[in-house]
Amino acid sequence: MQDVVHPDSYENLALTAHDNGLYVVTLNRPDKRNALDVATIEELIRFFSGARMAGVKAVVLAGAGDHFCAGLDLIEHWKADRSPDDFMHVCLRWHEAFNKMEYGGVPIVAALQGAVVGGGLELASAAHIRVIDPGTYFALPEGQRGIFTGGGATIRVSDMIGKYRMIDMILTGRVYQGQEAVDLGLAQYITDPGDSFDKAMDLASKIAQNLPLTNFAICSAVSHMNNMSGMDAAYAEAVVAGVVNTQPAARARLEAFANKSAARVRPKS
Repeated sequence: MQDVVHPDSYENLALTAHDNGLYVVTLNRPDKRNALDVATIEELIRFFSGARMAGVKAVVLAGAGDHFCAGLDLIEHWKADRSPDDFMHVCLRWHEAFNKMEYGGVPIVAALQGAVVGGGLELASAAHIRVIDPGTYFALPEGQRGIFTGGGATIRVSDMIGKYRMIDMILTGRVYQGQEAVDLGLAQYITDPGDSFDKAMDLASKIAQNLPLTNFAICSAVSHMNNMSGMDAAYAEAVVAGVVNTQPAARARLEAFANKSAARVRPKS
């Protein structure tokens, strides 16, 4: 599995390893505003399918250049002149990539800047935490392009901001930016200009110190439980808690809490 985290095995992604199993995965097509072509989607599938088994404990997902991601590579799509069947299978590969991200059990913190548009927003919505700066802007311009979302906006973006706000974004091309985007639910953190990557690194470094099984449960089980009925989710939560809360690696942390040597949760000063 080590080739999964070998930087030389990717062309459209740049991988950088940091301490404690933290990896930075950077969309590396800045001349295309990191638009997602078929090759990039396949590389995302490859990395996130094998990340956990390769020892990755947390990921910062970023974009090279001034923009995170401008969405579907419309030039590739236009030149390919795909049949309905062909494009349906392209969309299914997008879903494969984003499902590997959301359900794969490795925490992903997206460091967003510039454009987070169309498929770029669908990609960002598959991360578990999103960090922006005041210049980051979100849009779903598919309505104006004569196309429809195919990478999960109807699932994840509508879950973040509500069905009718998402429909409004597609119909009108409405753009959300900065604090308004955070208030709406498109991101959880906003930083000073240019600092979204540093904040994402700080968060991911902290998250990587959690026990891997605990992070796996948080970044996989929660999404699965949200797809269940209330009764099924309650049962599944109990089962997951039974496994996670009795893991041997947790005993030292619980002992530290019991003997008052662990950090306490305090209100902000």
